[in-house]
Amino acid sequence: MLVICLLLPASSLRAQLTNPLIPIPVEMVTGKGAFPISRETAIAADAALHGEAALLREQLTAVTGYPLPLVSARNTGKAIRMQLNTSNEAALGKEGYRLNITPAGVIIRANTPAGIFYGVQSLLQLLPPAIEKRQLMQQALTLPAVSVTDYPRFGWRGLMLDDSRHFFSKSFVKKYIDQMAKYKFNVFHWHLTDDPGWRLAIQKYPQLTEIGAWRVPRTGRWGTYSGPVPGERATDGGFYSAEDIREVVQYAAARHVTIVPEIDVPGHSGALIAAFPEVSCKHEHHPTYPGSSEGPGDNVLCAGEEKSFVLLDSILGEVASLFPGTYLHIGGDEVDKSFWKQCPKCQRRMKQEGLKDEHELQSYFIKRVSRIVERYGKKLIGWDEILEGGLAPGAAVMSWRGPEGGIAAGKAGHAVVMTPLQFCYLDYLQTDWHIEQIGGNHLTLTDTYRFEPVPEEVDPAYILGGQGNLWTEFIASPGRAEYMTWPRAFALAEVLWSPKKERVLPDFLSRVEKHFVRLSDAGVNYAPAIYDPQVRTEKNATGAVNLVLFTEAPDLELYYTFEGVRPDRYALKYTGTPVAIPAGASDVKVVTYRNGKQMGRVLSINIKELH
Repeated sequence: MLVICLLLPASSLRAQLTNPLIPIPVEMVTGKGAFPISRETAIAADAALHGEAALLREQLTAVTGYPLPLVSARNTGKAIRMQLNTSNEAALGKEGYRLNITPAGVIIRANTPAGIFYGVQSLLQLLPPAIEKRQLMQQALTLPAVSVTDYPRFGWRGLMLDDSRHFFSKSFVKKYIDQMAKYKFNVFHWHLTDDPGWRLAIQKYPQLTEIGAWRVPRTGRWGTYSGPVPGERATDGGFYSAEDIREVVQYAAARHVTIVPEIDVPGHSGALIAAFPEVSCKHEHHPTYPGSSEGPGDNVLCAGEEKSFVLLDSILGEVASLFPGTYLHIGGDEVDKSFWKQCPKCQRRMKQEGLKDEHELQSYFIKRVSRIVERYGKKLIGWDEILEGGLAPGAAVMSWRGPEGGIAAGKAGHAVVMTPLQFCYLDYLQTDWHIEQIGGNHLTLTDTYRFEPVPEEVDPAYILGGQGNLWTEFIASPGRAEYMTWPRAFALAEVLWSPKKERVLPDFLSRVEKHFVRLSDAGVNYAPAIYDPQVRTEKNATGAVNLVLFTEAPDLELYYTFEGVRPDRYALKYTGTPVAIPAGASDVKVVTYRNGKQMGRVLSINIKELH
C-alpha cells in the first residue's frame, strides 16, 4: 500500500490532529491511516528502556485491558517499539526523539532513555483524553499515522512548589510530578524550608522537624492571622522523612524529572531559628511563624556566629546525600540586613574579613555556603540576590525580580535560570481580582506565553532555561495548587521546549482548550480563566468613560447588565463597540457564553472603581 506523506512545519498541521500536542514539536509529518492497539500489540524495547516501557504498558493496559507484553526490541511482530540510537544523532541531543506511527507499527527512537520517555508522552497525547482516567475504555484505541521529530529548546524546564508555607502530602507531590512529566518538564524545584515550616527531616538535628515543621493552626487570609498565644499547641504542618524523600526522588527519576531541593538561607530562616535560636542575631526564642500579621520577625541567620556554618554544613551534607541532582538551591533572597547592622558579632565579622558593608557580608556568607555545597559534590544555585557583593565562580543564578539579575549573571559568566515574576509567578491572579479575589499581582495565560527566557544582552549559552514558581501563601490545598499551576504551566512548557517561531498564541489557546479535557479526565484541577470576561476603560472624544469587554479565549459572546442583576445570554450582548456607562448605574456585571453554554464566571465591578 502506498502511504502518501506530506512534510510540513508543525504550525500547518495542528488542526489535522485530533489531540494536538503541548508543547508543540519541532516538526511533524502526517500520513494516512492509523495503528490499532489490539490484544496482539506488544511493547518492544531495549533492555535499557525497561522503565519507560513499563510505564507505557501500565497506562495502556489500564484503559484497554490487553496484556501488552514487554518483548525484546528484536521482536518482529506488531508492536510499539522503543529503540536507542546505535550512534548518537546530534540534532536530537539528550532529550530529543523521533516518533513514527504507521498502520504497520510504532517506533520511538532517541539517543537516551529521556528522549524515549518524551516520545511516549507525545504518543499518549495522540490518544483520546479519556485514557487519563486510567479506566477500562469501551472504544478501540488507534494512533494516527504521524511522524514527529522533536527536541527541547532548553535543558532546564522547571516548576517550583513551595512546601513550607503550606505542607503537601507525599502522594500529592508525586501527582504534581506526574503532570509535569506529561508536558516535558524535567526539573522539580522543591522549596522545603522557609519561615513558616521546615519540611525535611535531618537525622543529626531532629529539632528542625520537631519544632520547625509545626506551627499553630490558623484559617483565613495569609498575613492577617493572629500570632500564637502562650500555651497554644503547634499542630499545623508536617515533614518528609529521609525515606519519603528517597521514594519521591526515585519516582521523579523514573519520569526523568530531577529534583532540586531548596534550603533557604540566610534569610527566610525563621523555622530553623525557631529550633535553634542561638544561630540568629538576637538569640530570642519564638515559635514557628504561622503567617500572622506581625510578620516573621527575626528570620536571618547570624553571619558572625560560627555555629551557623557548622549547622549548615551538617544539614547540607544530609541534603546532598538524599538528592542526586547536580544543583542544591540555597535561597539567598530577601535578607533583612538590618539584623546584621545591629549585631555585634556580624559587625565584628565584617571588620575581621575587611568587608565594607552588609552586601559584602552576604557575599561572604554565600561564598562560605558555596564551599560547603561544593565539598559535598554539588553546584550552588540561588535567587538573584546572591549576586550582591560578588558571587563565587561556578554558582548559578535564578533570576526572579525581572531579567536584570539574569543579565548581570550571564555577563559575569554564571549559568542562569530565568524565572522573572512578571511571567513566571504562578501564585499571581489569572483573571480579574473581582473573580479570584485572592492572590498576588495579575498574570494571565497570555502573559505567561509571551515569556522569552533569553535577554538580548546575554549570550544564550549562559541561559540554562526557565521555570514557574508556585508560592503558597494563599494556596492551602492540593486542588488550589493545581488550579494555580494549570493552564499557565502549559505556556511555560511550550516556551521552554518548543522553537520560538512555532509559538502562535491563537493556536496555543485552541490546544489548551483541548487539554482541559485531559486535565479533567486525569482528576487535575485547573483555572478556567481564559473564559472569564475582562474589562478595561477608555475615554471617548468627550472625555466620558466607556467600557471595552474582552476575553482570552476566542469565539465567546459577552453579555452584560448595569442594573445589578446577574447576566445570562438574554442580557445585553456586547458587539465589540465600547459601551457607555449609563447614568445611575451602580455596577456592571459581565458573563461569557459559547453555543448557548455559559463558559466564564460572572465579573461584577462597582462603577466607582472604573472612573
